[in-house]
Amino acid sequence: MKLETKFKKFCEEKNFEINDNQIEIIRDLNKYYRENLQVHFIKNIFKKNKKKLGFYLVGDVGVGKTMILNFFFKNLKQKKLRLHFNEFMIEFHNFIFKKKNKENGIDDFVKDLNKKTKILYFDEFQVTNIVDAMILGQLFKKIFEKKINVIFTSNIDIENLYEDGLQREQFLPFIEVLKKHSYEKKLLIKEDYRKSKDKNLERFLSPLDQINNFKLNKFFRKLTKNKKKSIKVLYIKGRKLEIKNFYEGIVKFDFEELCNRNLGSEDYIKIAENSFFIFIENVPDFNEINSNQQQRFVTLIDIIYEKKIPLMVTSESNLNSFNSSKSLKDIFKRTTSRLHELTFMRYN
Repeated sequence: MKLETKFKKFCEEKNFEINDNQIEIIRDLNKYYRENLQVHFIKNIFKKNKKKLGFYLVGDVGVGKTMILNFFFKNLKQKKLRLHFNEFMIEFHNFIFKKKNKENGIDDFVKDLNKKTKILYFDEFQVTNIVDAMILGQLFKKIFEKKINVIFTSNIDIENLYEDGLQREQFLPFIEVLKKHSYEKKLLIKEDYRKSKDKNLERFLSPLDQINNFKLNKFFRKLTKNKKKSIKVLYIKGRKLEIKNFYEGIVKFDFEELCNRNLGSEDYIKIAENSFFIFIENVPDFNEINSNQQQRFVTLIDIIYEKKIPLMVTSESNLNSFNSSKSLKDIFKRTTSRLHELTFMRYN
């Protein structure tokens, strides 16, 4: 595949710094490709096959994990599928819901998945849902049995996934499956590349005061000039979700509307699918009291980031001084890093 040569050329074209630690991961990926995805015309039938079908890349926020696996994924010629993990699990639950024979639901889902793809890619993998946590061991055991390759990025070691989660003992079989079937590699770089560039963060405004409120509304009026206002009604599994400030894909929400209601991944995905630019007002600081709202905010930002939708935000805290509930402290580092990127992202 000559992945290292291609990666160096890619970095030169994009004017990216070529980092030795990243090159080492590229070499690991090239080995993974040769073992699992390269067509071998001559096989040693006497050699025991010990290859692993998973590649789990862990590292802190902003070190280039996604950039590397996006590059690797783009160079694959096999049938492939890149999904946000929330979307994948929504597809799974919808599939099971529609199946009459629930007992063979996981088997049938994986058989169907195997027809669609030979490699799955989950970026910034994490598990927060107790329902998902309870069935992942069985699900991924079947996925690996069907010889489906799975690549992950995460800022959480496999051993520490779903740490302090409800009924975590029911999640432990998944950890064992993942450890058994995956190469776990760590990318160690001190610098957060998302924050290191000279980025104008004027679209992330703090504190919550009249000046920043004026700035947000001024920019909102600029983007919605000559656009028609309407109430956008979204339908999610028979439920109605109204977007009151909808201007042909430019939308504005208060934090309370998005994160202090019983909304979840499906709702946020539907909102993202209908938005080109999102304004979010009055984001609070976080603590143990509003940890549920914080979890929804994490999910929301993950989905907005996956869909690459620019943001403008007013917040009680600036991006470098957010507090967090204890259980979400590590995960929230990724959220603040992504907010840096989304509030700088160009909007045409």
